[in-house]
Amino acid sequence: MSRGPRLIVPQVAVHIVQRGHNRRDCFHHDTDYLVYLGNLRELTVRTGCALHTYCLMTNHVHLLLTPSTDNSCALLMRNLGQRYVQYFNRRYERSGTLWEGRYKSSLVDTASYVIATYRYIERNPVRAKMVPAPAAHAWSSYGGNAGRTVNKILTPHPEYLALANNEAARHRAYESLLGTEDEPAFLTAIRDATNGGFALVGDQLKSALPPDVQRRLKRRPPGPAKAMKEEEREDDLELELGLRPRTG
Repeated sequence: MSRGPRLIVPQVAVHIVQRGHNRRDCFHHDTDYLVYLGNLRELTVRTGCALHTYCLMTNHVHLLLTPSTDNSCALLMRNLGQRYVQYFNRRYERSGTLWEGRYKSSLVDTASYVIATYRYIERNPVRAKMVPAPAAHAWSSYGGNAGRTVNKILTPHPEYLALANNEAARHRAYESLLGTEDEPAFLTAIRDATNGGFALVGDQLKSALPPDVQRRLKRRPPGPAKAMKEEEREDDLELELGLRPRTG
């Protein structure tokens, strides 16, 4: 059964995950990460997407961004994917696809969900046991959000700005938040939402949306016609059992 269109609401943040085809690596060298980020910076501006946080792993990418229009995300991911694949294939003398067929996404709203998604993305290398702390992974937005570096690609989300009333205090608060362990219940919720295309939003946003969009926010009951593909079920099981450390 083919999936329906993604649920995108302008001015509401969305968590995006894009994985390499067959879980293969998408980045081999520091230059690869730099090329991806350079394209990401240019295209977020061009497509009207505000990027809040990101993490580039070896075989997948996490982004948290807010689109300005209904099609901002689609344009960003299409153009970014095409550009990077062209670069990657040329550099490594290969051909064919690099990414999975569709990136996965989930709306994220309310203070608790937004900040927890910030944490989820930037702690990904820690959960994968690649590094001991978020600051040790060079290819995430942690340094910018924690005030350790200047990262001009980032646009602070209002909930991030609400952590404190000045920049120095905000950076301290954020660094402290990311020093704590992940809450298992939220890890399950965010993986479930992103893999299934569901939304992590509060009642205030739900009530403000049109009825047809509200219906799409609800998780559909399980059943043969709506079940995930076998590969997706296996992926989720491996995630929960910790058998796939690089796919958080």
